Amino acid sequence: MTVGVVLNAPDAANQVDATVQLGGEAAAAGLRSAWLGQTFGADSPQLAAIVGREVPGLHVGTSAIPVFGRHPLVVSSQAQTAQAATHGRYHLGLALGTKLLTEGGFGIPFTRPVARLREFLVALRQLTETGSADFHGELFTATTPVSARVPGAEGGVPLLVAAMGPQALRASGELADGILPYLAGPRALAEHIVPAVTAAAEAAGRPAPRIVALVPGVVTDDVETVRQKAGGQLAFYEQIPSYARAIELSGGKRAVDVAVIGNEKTVADEVRRYRDAGATEVVFSGTEIAGDAARRRTWTLLGELAHASP
Repeated sequence: MTVGVVLNAPDAANQVDATVQLGGEAAAAGLRSAWLGQTFGADSPQLAAIVGREVPGLHVGTSAIPVFGRHPLVVSSQAQTAQAATHGRYHLGLALGTKLLTEGGFGIPFTRPVARLREFLVALRQLTETGSADFHGELFTATTPVSARVPGAEGGVPLLVAAMGPQALRASGELADGILPYLAGPRALAEHIVPAVTAAAEAAGRPAPRIVALVPGVVTDDVETVRQKAGGQLAFYEQIPSYARAIELSGGKRAVDVAVIGNEKTVADEVRRYRDAGATEVVFSGTEIAGDAARRRTWTLLGELAHASP
């Protein structure tokens, strides 16, 4: 099992410079992967390419790029370029997105998200593995009158999906290399998510999927204060059906109930619970919530756990 963190520096004077610095700190702490979110700000594949180029040996990934408002040809170019820049250490995460951000931001109706995801994955797989495509679906057309190959990215790009609902898990098991569940605790993983995506992969004749569990959490002694702050930051997800379902299946009522906040022993025990639930990788997010000292303390522990993992 590998252990990583999400790099987050939106309030820095220069987000690119600050993210590269954080990537260096993550590698120095012994962490094996660093992940970058995608909203309407920094372009995550480009940022991942820069971080991966500047921090040799660190695996970098995006978690995750919504399939609405984007086209497989464009995402393939971004992903292959990042893969060439990092010499094979880039991992592409995709997401269905949300109705609020899709319709509010792009003005695109949030309809048939799983069908869109399926078509996106089929076209993207062709493009990233062969540099060409001849895909004609209901929602996308992706053809290559000229080559879409990026020299240096011949090994392809791992495709993962931020999937947690039954239909998205089925599509991911059949067409992707793994999943990126968020706010899905060990119980939800073990009893619902891992069995569903694994069964879909087996039925499709694909290898066992990667389970990259994204976990909000931090090492701190001021548990109640940090938990209250985290509760406010995570409340947004409670209004999104897929996250609300994952929280409920995890045994929680609010998103913060799935967060891992406590001392080193508490956090280490929870990381092991995720591993036992089927996670192949654990990635902590929101580690900056209690300040730099707590973030560094968290990264030090997670780096130790990364090296202790088989």
